[in-house]
Amino acid sequence: MRDSGNTGASPCGSRKLGSPARAADIYVGSYHRACRKAADALQPDRLLILSARHGLLDLDDVIEPYDTPHGAADAVTGRVLLEQATMRDIVGLDPVVALGGARHISLVRSVWPHIHTPLAGTRGMGEQMARLAAIREGRDYI
Repeated sequence: MRDSGNTGASPCGSRKLGSPARAADIYVGSYHRACRKAADALQPDRLLILSARHGLLDLDDVIEPYDTPHGAADAVTGRVLLEQATMRDIVGLDPVVALGGARHISLVRSVWPHIHTPLAGTRGMGEQMARLAAIREGRDYI
């Protein structure tokens, strides 16, 4: 996140390392990696990962591998995300950019209703990956 309030959020992923690791390293799936590269290209002052189990994670947070999809009984909720963002004093940040699928975006909107969602309007994984590549390469993505 930039001091001006620019925040980047990247989704977790179902593919993870098999042992505890930093949030920056534990998610090894191609979709997460594509989102991370695009988020890095946006050069936010702070980049957070949205974990279905843990909520908002800084890149250096060490977590255990887990298998919790969005919507599961032990999955994070919008209320929990709002509490986490409040504790981190990042609720009022603007702009906030979120990269990820509809479930992730829905959760992020519970904290930042006016987030910028560059993947909105895509029709499937192929279009999302192409848009992420455009962001990563600095091409117009809107």
